[in-house]
Amino acid sequence: MTDIETRTLEAPGATVTYDVRGDLSAATAEVPALLLIGSPMGADGFGTLASHFTDRPVVTYDPRGVSRSVRPDPGAPVRPEDHADDLHRVIDALGTGPVDIMASSGGAINALALVAEHPEQVRTLVAHEPPSGPALPDRDAALAAVQAVAETYRTQGFGAGMARFIALTSWEGPFPDDVTELPAPDPAAFGFPAEDDGKRDDPLLGQNLISCTHYEPAYDALTSASTRVVLAAGDESGQQMAARAARAIAKNLGSEAVAFPSGHGGFLGDEYGMPGDPAGFAAALRTVLDGDGPR
Repeated sequence: MTDIETRTLEAPGATVTYDVRGDLSAATAEVPALLLIGSPMGADGFGTLASHFTDRPVVTYDPRGVSRSVRPDPGAPVRPEDHADDLHRVIDALGTGPVDIMASSGGAINALALVAEHPEQVRTLVAHEPPSGPALPDRDAALAAVQAVAETYRTQGFGAGMARFIALTSWEGPFPDDVTELPAPDPAAFGFPAEDDGKRDDPLLGQNLISCTHYEPAYDALTSASTRVVLAAGDESGQQMAARAARAIAKNLGSEAVAFPSGHGGFLGDEYGMPGDPAGFAAALRTVLDGDGPR
């Protein structure tokens, strides 16, 4: 089993914690260090996927406001640009030169923001299912659906908010114009409590939901970047929002999204009891990192 070295760094408004597997001095231009990132998913979600890349250093981290990366006001919103600056600082602290990144969900949004500002730090970015509402043809309805989730969380609490969030993320196809008028799902149907505990500090629903899903990629900066940007969508994700956004962003960058095994959490092992196909996902990721696929 590869040893894990845990490090921290100070960033404006947060202490960021990250883990290093393997010897950073072994990173090369041909086989750079690999960052595996999500948001709000932290380092704990990438243990299985990391185990498939013992031939290079692997770095995972907790985004600010998640788990070990603490900040004074855990309920305040965080912008993708803030997460991107944290990633910039982590890569700089590694001291290995440009890295490869596999970023999923909100992590993919943050990584796109990073490449737009610091392309020299990233050789290849695989952006897996970034849930960008503005990328979609039905952007107005999509953003309204997200706002309805946020408002449900604000007024009714975690259980009601998560139930509406799951309904949002599992919706197939474009959102109807009257999406906010659809009946709210029952939290109990998803195993969530109906009562409101009064807390509003959830990393997903409180600090990242709006800023993440409302982020529009800087297409001009990404197109001109030295970084090879590859969008990816799960082959079981169908026409769900994040997969549709991946395909739309790829089209706007003049390429096509690459199909990866399983769904939105296809890289997961047993970390959260919802395994995808981590071996297949790792194989697809290795193929892309080795240079097979669109720029």
